[in-house]
Amino acid sequence: MPDRPIWKSGVTLAIIAAICTSLVAATWQLTAERIEHNQQEWLERSLRPALAGLFFDTGVTESKLTLPPPHGLPGSGPAIIYRVYAQGQPVAALFIVSARGGYAGPIRLLIGVAMDGSVTGIRILEHRETPGLGDRIEIIKSDWALQFDGRSLRNPEPGKWKIKRDGGDFDQLTGASVTPRAIIKAIRETLIYFAANADSIFARGDD
Repeated sequence: MPDRPIWKSGVTLAIIAAICTSLVAATWQLTAERIEHNQQEWLERSLRPALAGLFFDTGVTESKLTLPPPHGLPGSGPAIIYRVYAQGQPVAALFIVSARGGYAGPIRLLIGVAMDGSVTGIRILEHRETPGLGDRIEIIKSDWALQFDGRSLRNPEPGKWKIKRDGGDFDQLTGASVTPRAIIKAIRETLIYFAANADSIFARGDD
């Protein structure tokens, strides 16, 4: 039996490759929407705990701003702000910023601020702090982060936004002071930014 021409083998391989590519593309199209939906739901669930006690009728992630540096918020990278509304009126802003000066590097955190300038909640999103010491900033490991709920630049005044060891109003973590110092400073800076820029934050269009 004569050998099959090389060009015919090439055509066969090309057809198989085209079929495989089509199958992959079809599978991606079928699953991409579901993946995006699941990611959006996860993000919504992650952000909502920082809005405890507030009524709002929009999705947490519906109105988003990304501020390129320099922006005046903690961290040297882009800052993300989610704006939350009730019946068309601003309710709160959620800031995703980076606290500089952590023991093991920057600490990515979520800070919720109500329109009256009070903290609605904070959550730690990413860090590399020491297990058993600095990692107790996580809400699942201690209630340390809850002490900021309801606080503002009037409660206490800006000069008291420190750990108690430094003459401030806030508890530190046993055996760890560098980490809480960095977070408290970041929260204070965010509150100062919000107080000076609330109107412009809600006046800007979405990304």
